[in-house]
Amino acid sequence: MKKILETRNLNKVYGKKENIVKAVQDTNISIDKGEFVAIVGKSGSGKSTLLYLLGGLENPTSGEVLIEGENIFDLKEDDLAVFRRRKIGFIFQSFNLVSTLNVWENIILPVGLDNKNIDEEFVKDIVNTIGLEDKVRNLPNTLSGGQQQRVAIARALASKPDIIFADEPTGNLDSKTSDEVMAFLKLSKEKYGQTLVIVTHDEDIAQIADRTILIEDGKVVKLDETN
Repeated sequence: MKKILETRNLNKVYGKKENIVKAVQDTNISIDKGEFVAIVGKSGSGKSTLLYLLGGLENPTSGEVLIEGENIFDLKEDDLAVFRRRKIGFIFQSFNLVSTLNVWENIILPVGLDNKNIDEEFVKDIVNTIGLEDKVRNLPNTLSGGQQQRVAIARALASKPDIIFADEPTGNLDSKTSDEVMAFLKLSKEKYGQTLVIVTHDEDIAQIADRTILIEDGKVVKLDETN
């Protein structure tokens, strides 16, 4: 398999002296193209910080994050923002939908921000896959939590990114809806060929991943082989 993501001696430190917090410590991981990897660990272990570093949302104290061989932190801030829009899709626990935009407008928003033409057939296929074809004109506040998360997933997919990063994507959902959202995420990974990296504390999600990475106190303590 072709490697798509790699970290080299990645560190993130907050505070100074007696208040120092080593959120991510000397992390070296690699992820192959098309893999579904779950990053697991207790609350406060540093797993979300690691995800934000991998996606370029936070800057490391030291070390490198390479996506397709390019250290993303060598890029200027504006160039990194463009790189993220074109290469990376983000899914957050809180959905982060724009309340004044309808479902369709929310989904195509990142593509429009990049001044790219909308591949309407591709977006329609995503909408049909998530089962919201009859909700495209609805505003987010008229949708259930599960439906809003599906819109967030569709938005992450719409720009055809190489990697999807998801931070506790089912954290605000009941177990049935959580199962449905994860089934869709796994289907979309297989259908559209993306790499999927999820931070979760849910053992059931970890079980369906190709591989898990266990974080404790900012350190990778276990790299499971492919399930």
